[in-house]
Order: sequence, then structure tokens, then C-alpha cells
Amino acid sequence: MFGTESSLSMFLNTLTPKFYVALTGTSSLISGLILIFEWWYFRKYGTSFIEQVSVSHLRPLLGGVDNNSSNNSNSSNGDSDSNRQSVSECKVWRNPLNLFRGAEYNRYTWVTGREPLTYYDMNLSAQDHQTFFTCDSDHLRPADAIMQKAWRERNPQARISAAHEALEINEIRSRVEVPLIASSAIWEIKLLPKCATAYILLAEEEATTIAEAEKLFKQALKAGDGCYRRSQQLQHHGSQYEAQHRRDTNVLVYIKRRLAMCARRLGRTREAVKMMRDLMKEFPLLSMFNIHENLLEALLELQAYADVQAVLAKYDDISLPKSATICYTAALLKARAVSDKFSPEAASRRGLSTAEMNAVEAIHRAVEFNPHVPKYLLEMKSLILPPEHILKRGDSEAIAYAFFHLAHWKRVEGALNLLHCTWEGTFRMIPYPLEKGHLFYPYPICTETADRELLPSFHEVSVYPKKELPFFILFTAGLCSFTAMLALLTHQFPELMGVFAKAFLSTLFAPLNFVMEKVESILPSSLWHQLTRI
Repeated sequence: MFGTESSLSMFLNTLTPKFYVALTGTSSLISGLILIFEWWYFRKYGTSFIEQVSVSHLRPLLGGVDNNSSNNSNSSNGDSDSNRQSVSECKVWRNPLNLFRGAEYNRYTWVTGREPLTYYDMNLSAQDHQTFFTCDSDHLRPADAIMQKAWRERNPQARISAAHEALEINEIRSRVEVPLIASSAIWEIKLLPKCATAYILLAEEEATTIAEAEKLFKQALKAGDGCYRRSQQLQHHGSQYEAQHRRDTNVLVYIKRRLAMCARRLGRTREAVKMMRDLMKEFPLLSMFNIHENLLEALLELQAYADVQAVLAKYDDISLPKSATICYTAALLKARAVSDKFSPEAASRRGLSTAEMNAVEAIHRAVEFNPHVPKYLLEMKSLILPPEHILKRGDSEAIAYAFFHLAHWKRVEGALNLLHCTWEGTFRMIPYPLEKGHLFYPYPICTETADRELLPSFHEVSVYPKKELPFFILFTAGLCSFTAMLALLTHQFPELMGVFAKAFLSTLFAPLNFVMEKVESILPSSLWHQLTRI
């Protein structure tokens, strides 16, 4: 017993102050590196690496069982609907108000030197173009075959060159000599329709102004309308013709929608509204393009609030998917009825009237659907150019909505003041947003990851609900700070810190020494001697 104490005392006496400096400095360095890695991992993926590894790998080894596995099959079947809803909520959608890549996105890049679109976003657009603008029979027409490859091309200049090549090939092959009268020497030059999708690509990516894009889209409309009419007559002749007609329909709808958006950008709002209404009447089943959201924005610009309410009455239905545009436009209309006379002080004294209560409930409903929007509308967070794809209920959708609708909220007197006074009250109705919802399904947990892929790196992604720092980041931060302080003190006061270290270690081993003394006093000396020999 006394030999153990003497050896421990001898070991402590042999340790020099340099050892303590090296020990504390190394501990501080290692904990600092762990802290840096943990912080980077948390900023990128929203979780702690150590915590994730512990849950994923160590918990099964220690015999941990997932609580969900203990549920019976009935509860599993009951949860399947919410799981499917969660997957659909995290689906990425085409932004119905997306900007023009050449006339708007590229101009931003030329001015700021920043890329407003991510590779993931542009890749999704390429997939959309291949889905809507190509079909299996494109190889039969040389121009369409070139465009089929162009939509898969990553280099913008290569895509533009391919579109010009498709138009040139089509120009050469479209001049067909046909006799006007049988057995006559009189001939005519018949011009076949040009490649509509080539004009679309040039209007989207090569045109540097909206006016240039509109001219190219008008040429695309002329070509696309002819192809649509021909394929409409042949669509019942086989699956190949049906696929061609489906493709030509998508092309025609896309062209007309973009022409309406050009008119809206150029200030011809009434013309844009008429074009959108005609398009929705002509193709009522193509709801995938969400043309009604373009129509709502244009009607708000005209301050045609009665027409806006009529559109909402049709699309703000419980059976139809919601969007920030639908929810916040409904809130704006109800806020418009009371916002000019609304006063928080007066409301607190007399209580809310029925109209004010309806407006507040509409704002709470909108905020629950997408809690990121108010900070952009209230200019508490800076706006960027909206991406070409959005995630419903995510930060990307909030940016896309606020980018076009902030002016409409400012135009309604007092609307932003009412929003400022009431929007945070939404969170009191949602005790724990990841597990429970009030008017909608629980807020999906996948939005942050998807928004980080859709939005550029220079934008700080809005996260809901706010994540607290993981325990391991706080622990490593404290450990790093404590060991760094010890290293500094040991370096400055080596003798004093050596005394403290020896006293600390002696105190640390004091309980062990006490236990050993008690054991020695209880056991016979001969037995203790035999045990020490073993």
C-alpha cells in the first residue's frame, strides 16, 4: 500500500512544468480541431457529427432499439399517410415566376460577379427541358435530334451554338420545291415550320433583354403553333404520334406563358392578364405550370382585388395543393380590409373585431405554411434573385414569393404593420413544429438540406425551427477554452501550476487511497500480504 503511494509521489515529483505545458497545449489543440470540425459539419448538415455517429453506429452495438420498431402494424399503416405527405412536401417544384436566364440572371452575374443559380438548380431545369421538350421520335427530325442533345449540354455556349445549328439545318431542309399545277413548269418554295424549341433556348439564354426574348418567343410561337395543329390531327394514329402531340402541347403552353411574362415585365400588364386567362381556358388540365400564380401576381399589380379573390376562390381549396402565393395573397386581401385603421394599442384595449380576427387568422395560416416569408416582407432579411426551382414551405419559396409580391404588400396601407404585429403569434399555436401542426401537416424537416442545394452559397439560408447548438459543440468549446487557459497559465507560472497539478492529482486519488486503507484494516494482514504477492 505504502509502495503504491510512494511510487505515485515519485512519479508526480519527476514531472516537470514543460510536461504540463505540453499536456495542456496538446489537449487544447485537439479539442480545438474537434470544435472546428463539429462547427463546420453543423453549419453544412445541421447536426452534430459525433451525435450522428453515436446514434447511427454506437446505439445498435449497445443494444438500443428504435422506438418506431416497437409499434404495431396498425400504427405503422396509420403513419404511412403522414410519411407520404412529408415526401411530397419535400418535393422540388418549378418556380412559376422564374426569371429569364439570359436577360436577368446573366445580367446579375455581369454586374456582381456572383452566380445566382446553383448547379443543382440548373441541372433540375435541364431535366425539365428534356421532359417537356423532347420525345422518342426526335431522332426522325434532324433539328429535334440536335435540340435533344442541346438540352443535355452543360456548357451554355454549346447549347446556344446547337440551337443556331438546329435552325440552320431546318432552314436548309425546309425549302422543298413542289409544283403548283400538275405537269406545269410553275414551282413554289414551300417553307416548313422551324424548330420551336431552338427559339425557346435562344430566348431563354442568348437574349440579353426582355424585348429580345419576346421577339424570339414570338417566332417560337409561330413555329410551335404549326407543329401543335399538325400533331393534334395525328395524335390518335399511334403512341408515337400521341407522344409528339404531348410534347408539342407542352412547348406551346410554355411559349405562351413566357410571352405573357414578357408582357408583364415590359409593363403591358393588362395584355399579360388576358394572355394568361386565355391560356388557362385553352389548357385547363395543365395545372403543373401553376399559371394561376402568374395571374395572381399580375392582377395584384393592376390592383384588381375582386378578380384576385375570384381566382383564390377557385384555387384556395382544401383538396388542392397550397403555396406561399395562395396563402399570403389570401392574407393580404383580408388584411387590406382592416390594415389602414389597425392600431395595436387600440386593439389591446378594445379587443379585435371580427374582420381583424379574420385577418390575423389568415396571417397565422400563411405563416404556419411558410414561416420564412415575413422576414423578407418586413425587410428583416435581404432578398436575392429567386431560383428556378423552389421547395414549398422552404426558404427558396419564401424568396420567390417576396421578390415579386413585396411591392404589393407595400402598396396596401398598413398591411406590413399588421403583419409585423401579429406574425410571431403563429408559433404560440404550434407547440413543437416538427411533430405537430395546427392547420397544415407538421413542418417537414428536409427543407434546410434542399434549400442549401437550391440557393447560392453567399445567401444565408433561413432555418425553421431554429436549431440549438448540439451538446458536443458546446462541450468541445468549453474543453478547448479550459485547456488553452491551463496551457497559458502553466507557461507563465510553471512552479505554481506544478504545485496545483500535484495537489489536484493527490486530491483525485484520495478516495482510492481511503478505500485501500479501509480494505487493509478489514482484511487480515496475512491475507493482504498474499494478495499483494499475487
